[in-house]
Amino acid sequence: MKSCLITLATCLVFNYTFAQELPARWDELVASDFPAALQKSSRTCILPIGILEKHGLHSPLGTDLIHVREWAARAVKSEYAVVFPDYFYGQINEARHQPGTFSLPNKLILELLEATCDEIARNGFDKIIILNGHGGNPEFLEFFMQGLLNKRHNYAVYLYRPETDPEFLKEYQKRHTTDAKTDLHGGESETAILLHYRPDLMRMPRASGENGENQQRSSLPGLYTPIWWYSSYPNHYAGDASKSTAGFGKFISDYEIAQFIKALKTVKADTKTIELQNEFFDRVDKLK
Repeated sequence: MKSCLITLATCLVFNYTFAQELPARWDELVASDFPAALQKSSRTCILPIGILEKHGLHSPLGTDLIHVREWAARAVKSEYAVVFPDYFYGQINEARHQPGTFSLPNKLILELLEATCDEIARNGFDKIIILNGHGGNPEFLEFFMQGLLNKRHNYAVYLYRPETDPEFLKEYQKRHTTDAKTDLHGGESETAILLHYRPDLMRMPRASGENGENQQRSSLPGLYTPIWWYSSYPNHYAGDASKSTAGFGKFISDYEIAQFIKALKTVKADTKTIELQNEFFDRVDKLK
């Protein structure tokens, strides 16, 4: 009888926990709620990655970080997953000449990201979705992803790479007041997103204080150099943010959130990736 009462009490507490609003952010969960968060998330953790770098004279250093933080926070209101706290360790060597840039050595950022994924998995997650908000990260993250096949892992990592819907792109270009082709960093769209999410941080009167045009100081057709970005945009600013609006930012953000929710649902339902990983490493082990 006593054991039955204990079991009933445990179930009631567990159900009460689910009835309450479980925080999505890892750092806002209490330890006793962590098992419930694992179950509710289908053991899925979102790892939003931003960076600390200059975004013109008008937008905060953490623009990319704030962007992915808010992006993830809004998505998990519709489709629950645990969100790892702010992560701003990525590839940003090209901005080391600007104040406020936080740039770690190449080897370290790779090791740190894998160690972070390992530690997320040690806490019970077997699916990790990287949500990237920094334009200088894709090549680094793709290299990191391929490197995960170097040894067996008991978890799967998914790098979110959104595909642009033609209808959205058409409307995006229609609403864009500056040349979308030159809107590359700290320009109209990035600024609009921050005006939507955090208008209190913006210094819009300063948006026209620097030149964001391509300086075209080097031309080497068919060749890539590490200084290409600096040679084109020495101010680390590419575009024109002076005409940005919060309304345009909301339009972009709403689309981003809706698309990511679809991907999140797909990941939570996926069982094939880890199955194929295990098959791959079983075959690797047979060759030893």
